[in-house]
Amino acid sequence: MTTIRIATRGSRLALIQTGLVADLLRARNAGLDVDVVTVVTAGDRDQSTPLQEGERAGWFTSAIQDALTRGEADIAVHSYKDLPTKRPDGLTIAAVPLREDPRDALVSRLRVNLRSLPAGAIIGTSSPRRTAQILELRPDLQVRVIRGNVETRVAKVESGEYDATVLALAGLRRLGLEARADHVFGYEEMLPSPAQGALAVECRSSDGATRALLATIDDATLRQSATAERTFLAAIDGGCSFPAAARAEHFGTTLKLSALIAADGRIFRSKMAGSAETAAGLGRQLAEELMSLAGLEK
Repeated sequence: MTTIRIATRGSRLALIQTGLVADLLRARNAGLDVDVVTVVTAGDRDQSTPLQEGERAGWFTSAIQDALTRGEADIAVHSYKDLPTKRPDGLTIAAVPLREDPRDALVSRLRVNLRSLPAGAIIGTSSPRRTAQILELRPDLQVRVIRGNVETRVAKVESGEYDATVLALAGLRRLGLEARADHVFGYEEMLPSPAQGALAVECRSSDGATRALLATIDDATLRQSATAERTFLAAIDGGCSFPAAARAEHFGTTLKLSALIAADGRIFRSKMAGSAETAAGLGRQLAEELMSLAGLEK
């Protein structure tokens, strides 16, 4: 292949992430040209509906996947955490090439950490996962829905509309805004969304040439971690719609998966370890354990 077309959202962060993948492809495939195809998604158009109502339907991904299916692009670059767990027919995730730090970060108007925010402070997030963990740490805070891209959310805090917001550290770093993070949450404080910080590169399952090209940038270790986390989420999605979080960590050939679900005002946590080669099975087993612990039927 001499030219590859990449479909992506038009946000600054999406274009930066697409650029990272394009650079990696060029570095490992001499002479390759890259064309970027910008797609407007439902999530970009609708800035009022709560995110959780649209993310499960692929608000930020389905239009891009449709362009890929129609042959308007050869590959698509996604923030892996934005992809619905139900996979579309005819498309495959052919590479998981990069992952930034998956932790969450607090951006506050007063430039303080979560524990130092005054009682009753307004914290903006559209994530039920973050909401559950924030209120576990600080039940005296007010959590309100916030929409917009990373820069917009930071601006809403700086203007005083919100006292703070929680964002993925990965996005802040990629945008050059890491200095605006007033506190980076430890995993014991706030577990991230499954596959947070990871990029997923998708193509048509029938396109053997493109799949072979993407194999040159796939990172097997990152793929195993993301597979464990996303399989956990898929299993939870199959049985309930409660907030879920997961983080996989490699120790040699062993993969340790930490996860939680929130239900009925409580958070249920557990951990499990196993061979990295059985990442998907590890995710399913931990999901079953947590569903049982929470008394939820699958």
